[in-house]
Amino acid sequence: MSDERINVRKSSAELADTEEIQVVEFLLGDDTYAVNLFDVREIVEASKITPLPHAPSHIRGIIDLRGEITTIIDLRTLIGATKKAGSDTEDLRFIVLDESVTNGKTGVVVDEVASVLTVPIHDIDQSGRGTDDDNFILGVIKKEVGEKGESKKELVIWIDICGLIREKGIR
Repeated sequence: MSDERINVRKSSAELADTEEIQVVEFLLGDDTYAVNLFDVREIVEASKITPLPHAPSHIRGIIDLRGEITTIIDLRTLIGATKKAGSDTEDLRFIVLDESVTNGKTGVVVDEVASVLTVPIHDIDQSGRGTDDDNFILGVIKKEVGEKGESKKELVIWIDICGLIREKGIR
């Protein structure tokens, strides 16, 4: 599957206007994020998480997902996202990552999965990306929302879940 991923390290000018990417859009608090669709194996409703003693703060614990032990990561802790005031756990979802991303059974907990988007490369702003090794923002997707005549742009932060998982040594 990795052959299907677009090299986002190229500048937008180097990519053809017709090229598109597919991402899974999700909410963490009041903010909207996205990860590459090809990094996702499945999306499941949240279930009881069994905490692991002495685990790092970004590891929420483990779950039994159809007979397979799956590590659940608190993505909010990893990226420093804020918690939505008055939020409940009713809409929580686990985005289970493809094993090629994590070399093991791993999922991330998110507040809500919004949609799968197909985004033209020209609708992604990569100028705001930092150059630090620990910056996992691939770009900002400018998504049009609303009805014709009253549409506005919503910003979706596109994160490199592969790099983030690899950097934190999560397997």
